[in-house]
Amino acid sequence: MQLVLVSGLSGSGKSIALNVLEDSGYYCIDNLPVKLLQESVQLLRDAGNTRVAMSIDARSGGSLGLIPGYLDDLKAQGVEVRPLFLEAKDGALIRRFSETRRHHPLAQGNITLEECLARERDLLSPIAEISHRIDTSELQPNALRSWIRDLLHVAPGNALLLFESFAYKQGVPLDADLVFDVRCLPNPFYVAQLRPMTGLDSEVAAFLEREPQVSKMLADIGEFVETWLPAYRGDNRGYLTVAIGCTGGRHRSVYFAERLAARFRPYAAVVVRHRNLAT
Repeated sequence: MQLVLVSGLSGSGKSIALNVLEDSGYYCIDNLPVKLLQESVQLLRDAGNTRVAMSIDARSGGSLGLIPGYLDDLKAQGVEVRPLFLEAKDGALIRRFSETRRHHPLAQGNITLEECLARERDLLSPIAEISHRIDTSELQPNALRSWIRDLLHVAPGNALLLFESFAYKQGVPLDADLVFDVRCLPNPFYVAQLRPMTGLDSEVAAFLEREPQVSKMLADIGEFVETWLPAYRGDNRGYLTVAIGCTGGRHRSVYFAERLAARFRPYAAVVVRHRNLAT
């Protein structure tokens, strides 16, 4: 059996994730109480279900701390567990709540939305620490759906190596494990014919490959990831997100993410994301 455990902050896109999983053939359960997790998995397994997705949120309260132990038990029983945690910056979440006019699930009395979010982050921290995280702050629903489908295609048992380009002007992604800054390199944005292009275009790649600094930094980052990847795998991580940032997130960082993905793809499960390119 494969179990995808979906959790995250209210307003971060958990419903979208669960809908994608259901459309992909998973048996889905929304808002499952933590203490029913193991029993529910066993019942569904006995019934012959091989792909199951369950959503758990902060309303389970203090029992959320039990989840890491529960998941270890399920893994020992042969269940392939994929925890997925969705999050977003407070500003994005506050804007979404304002647009939908919904109350936060933890809202009580005079507590503010910011206080609810802080409490929710604290309650969910045991799950966030063991999950593959997706920062949905700047993501449109279609992009989130696409990213989740990419994760479903990773072969069982493979540690996921994810290369993500981003724009520093929009902030470092919350889901980044390693962050590399390539803003010190020559910027194709200042070449008129290259400005409307991206790091996916051969003209931009040719411009960057003419610069010795670019190849040196690309090699250095690749060697660093290659050196330390076994240590991250040895820490029982099912994922490692390497974020590459430049000013606008369209040229240098995109080129680096693509080249690094090509380097590691022959011997690792690799996914590439470009946060600031249209999806």
